[in-house]
Amino acid sequence: MTDQATSDPTPTRSRTECNRVPSVTPEFWLIKLMAVTMGETAADYLAVNLGLGLTTTSLIMSAILVGALVLQFGQKRYVPWSYWLAVVLISIVGTLVTDNLVDNFGVSLVTTTVFFTGALLVTFAVWFAAERSLSIHAIFTTRREGFYWLAILFTFALGTAAGDLVAEHFALGYMATGVLFGMIIASIATGYLVLKLDGIWAFWIAYVFTRPLGASFGDLLSQPADYGGLGFGTIITSAMFLSAIVAIVIYMSATRRGEERAVLN
Repeated sequence: MTDQATSDPTPTRSRTECNRVPSVTPEFWLIKLMAVTMGETAADYLAVNLGLGLTTTSLIMSAILVGALVLQFGQKRYVPWSYWLAVVLISIVGTLVTDNLVDNFGVSLVTTTVFFTGALLVTFAVWFAAERSLSIHAIFTTRREGFYWLAILFTFALGTAAGDLVAEHFALGYMATGVLFGMIIASIATGYLVLKLDGIWAFWIAYVFTRPLGASFGDLLSQPADYGGLGFGTIITSAMFLSAIVAIVIYMSATRRGEERAVLN
């Protein structure tokens, strides 16, 4: 799900510009799904199992995320380890943002879902007004990358809220919620491949919904059987997905999968 056909072919810069974010490949979606799954379980491990609590965990992980983003913004091309480190950390922080609003401040899941939907749409509107493009194939300036990562943060917070809303508020459970969002993603893919749905919107909608899909899968694996899970625990679940993420990142680094020239518009 990409937006390859939506760009202006007339370049305004040198064609040697590198895109600072990866192209959309099967590996991209696989590692993204595992990153959001790990984001859910890692946040639970830090806040609950280690007893740090939501507030302390949020402050620590936000500080680490800022450091990771400084490293990422220092790159002028797509560097797998830097990019995916930022994604994993922003997944954890996005989860914690929603959890803080709901658990610490008593904001309902309905309200948080509506709020982050609005925040994401405003981000897209401002991004497009400033750049005249939302293309993920044209991230070659610091401002565009800033909009990109802000949108990513809101997709994780929104996906967490939407997933919890369906699984907990509407009591569908982890398995049913995962199946539901999996079907939604499949319909988006069908719309893009068969019905020629706009690539930009297909990408961002799928990006939002992979968050609750991954979170539901993570909860299913990590939560005790009494809560509808398989009881692997947050440590084992997080370690499994972290190992898989590291392996794929090494593969992408060695093969340079995901690198592309920026579509200059």
